[in-house]
Amino acid sequence: MKSTSLWTRQFQSVVDNGRNHSMVIDLPEPKGGINSGPTALELCLMSFSGCVGTIFTMVSKKMHLQFEKMEVETDAQQKDNAPTITHVHFTLKIKTVANADKVEKCIEHTMNTCPVGILFRQAGVKITHNILMLK
Repeated sequence: MKSTSLWTRQFQSVVDNGRNHSMVIDLPEPKGGINSGPTALELCLMSFSGCVGTIFTMVSKKMHLQFEKMEVETDAQQKDNAPTITHVHFTLKIKTVANADKVEKCIEHTMNTCPVGILFRQAGVKITHNILMLK
């Protein structure tokens, strides 16, 4: 796995993954940027949301847990003026005929294998969640 960051102007850079995928990162205007993309830290949180969604889908297939709709809504906090994220809470919104216990078990397996979630935990980030069963 590789990545490159190319500075373009002010606080804006284009990052890529070496597989023909790139994204602009920037700072918001109040911090001197031009708000042309997420900050690097926001991109970390976006990666967490995406990882939870992807791994949950993989685990749900193994558990024969079918769903019609699934969304991961994530909120990060920095406690006591910490320089980085200290707590992440996510809500898994899901439309399924499966019961909440089975969904919870799927989340448990997901969090044990989600690479970004594992990185967060190893960095001391507290991760909590809740489930919202959609009708």
